[in-house]
Amino acid sequence: GGGTSPGSDKTLPSSPSAFPPLAVPTSSRVALILNSSAVSPGDRRSHWSSQHHSPHFQLSQCKQEVTRAPAELSSDGVRAEVGVESGLHVWEVTWNPEHRGSHAVIGISRQDCPLQDSGYKVLVGGDSLSWGWELQTNQLWHGGETLACFPKETDAPLRIPERVQLVLDADAGTLGFAVHGSFLGVAFRGLPPGVELFPAVSSVRGGAQIVLRYLNGTTRNPPALKALCGLSILQNLGQQGQNQVDKLPLPPLLQHYLLSSF
Repeated sequence: GGGTSPGSDKTLPSSPSAFPPLAVPTSSRVALILNSSAVSPGDRRSHWSSQHHSPHFQLSQCKQEVTRAPAELSSDGVRAEVGVESGLHVWEVTWNPEHRGSHAVIGISRQDCPLQDSGYKVLVGGDSLSWGWELQTNQLWHGGETLACFPKETDAPLRIPERVQLVLDADAGTLGFAVHGSFLGVAFRGLPPGVELFPAVSSVRGGAQIVLRYLNGTTRNPPALKALCGLSILQNLGQQGQNQVDKLPLPPLLQHYLLSSF
């Protein structure tokens, strides 16, 4: 397939330490969902659609992985099987940086976003029905135009690592992204309310393998006080202290809750 120019000489290395300084303050609702345990990997919201994809994408038997077949002068997309109309939801997209090439885009689409076109171009964000983040250039796309670079505080495009979380707040109409546990902020605002929205990707790289995983979601209701207290305890313990939960002066039931919920 085409679009295989790596362009890695223009990007900064993607060590985990590059991202925490770019993290932005976030709501307790988002912090809670990003720190919660993932739902079962067999959840249907982790499936790519067997109908809504370019003919150059092949689905695995479990539907969680797609592979783009070698194809010249073609841009190809796929969207998830299940969309959401409300609530806050997080998916993880796994895509090896060595197998992205140019025009490697992840984002959100409406039901009928175009998923195949001739030439090498951005499909997710290439029209008014989708919003995309082009991973090599870090540019945001919507309506066929580049809007800005994301994250904003970088001098050169960051080399985005293999795993990226999409954070969609369908109630607020926002889409953000998280990397290495750092929420990088809201990339898009003004997504349409009450409309089914789907994770989507587009690629021009032959052999690209892309995995979708639904991690968690919540309604528009405020988080439970118990969950907020649990998150606060773990945040205060820090990464190093989280294996000391059994030493906290808490009943075994609460210790189990802290260990099993986050």
